[in-house]
Amino acid sequence: MSAPSDLPPAVGQRVLDAVVAVTGDLDLDAVLARIVRGAMDLTGARYGALGVLDPSGSERLARFVPVGMDDDAVAAVSHWPRGEGLLGELIDHPAPVRVPEIEDDVRSAGFPEGHPPMRTFLGVPVRARDAVFGNLYLTDKDDGSPFTAQDEGAVVALAAAAGVAIENARLYGRAKQVGVLEDRDRIARDLHDVVIQRLFASAMSLMSVQPLVTDPTARTRIEETVTDLDETIRQIRSTIFALHTAADPLAPSIEDRLGARAAAAASVLGFEPAVTVEVLGERSGAGVADGGPSLPAEVADQLVVVLGEALTNVARHARAGAVVVHLAVTAREARLTVTDDGVGIRAGGRRSGLRNLASRAAALGGASQVEALPDGGTRLEWWARLA
Repeated sequence: MSAPSDLPPAVGQRVLDAVVAVTGDLDLDAVLARIVRGAMDLTGARYGALGVLDPSGSERLARFVPVGMDDDAVAAVSHWPRGEGLLGELIDHPAPVRVPEIEDDVRSAGFPEGHPPMRTFLGVPVRARDAVFGNLYLTDKDDGSPFTAQDEGAVVALAAAAGVAIENARLYGRAKQVGVLEDRDRIARDLHDVVIQRLFASAMSLMSVQPLVTDPTARTRIEETVTDLDETIRQIRSTIFALHTAADPLAPSIEDRLGARAAAAASVLGFEPAVTVEVLGERSGAGVADGGPSLPAEVADQLVVVLGEALTNVARHARAGAVVVHLAVTAREARLTVTDDGVGIRAGGRRSGLRNLASRAAALGGASQVEALPDGGTRLEWWARLA
């Protein structure tokens, strides 16, 4: 890399030194702070900051990285700038801005309460991949003089290289995130495919031999052990969902999660339940598939847990030959229906599991109900409020 040709050799070398310092780290937080410090060193500014634009557009600035203020000064500021005044000018018109006296500039919006007074200003946009990532803000040179065209040129050159450093750091961060998510996904898969299935099989084996045991104490111990195994399975499921939630960008859709839960139950049911998901009314086209705004992660997690418990009840009590699972999502609720063609509800059967399902629904403002069907079989409905 050669020094910027429109800068004096000494300044160009300082820019190169700053670029080397900025690009010497792959952690985004460290890169942003180094960019600000590099710009301050190049210009002799006492204060500097980098405002990161909010990509969602809900706010003007998603983040503000200040340098040059001690902890007490930072604590005294009522709130960080929100992208108004001169900072807003840079956001609306991403081109360098130099101001000899902030207070006299008609674009100035003043400072938040507790903010130290500042006089001179230099702002430069920072682009990454041809899009504005944020803006560099510098104020008050150590010698009290205004920022010069040379200062502006040096910071513009640094900002150009800074965009590359930011993009590298972001790519590195995404790669690390993917690695973490892959590790979490692998652990979740191992827990689900190995640990839970073995516990499930052990519980079913104990249930199958219980009728052959004549000693009442031994039968009670078997029932208690099966209950403990069920609770352990529920706890492991909670751990899986904590590792692999719908909030993760690489997490599976609710359709995939319900389908996986149904497939896992096939070994004990003797068949795989049919699963369908339907989005109705004003939520059509919304992000149900990824558990996004239209289906909160907490609700998505509970739906999978509830389906697992419902299928466990069917395997234990129903002697069913088929199960149909249907999830309907509307503007107001998410409703899961599990229908089997088994022997139907019997007095004293399935009650503890049903109470557990009801409590899960109540915690989300919903409810659950179960009914025997006229032609045999059982229908469970479980729903949670979404609005």
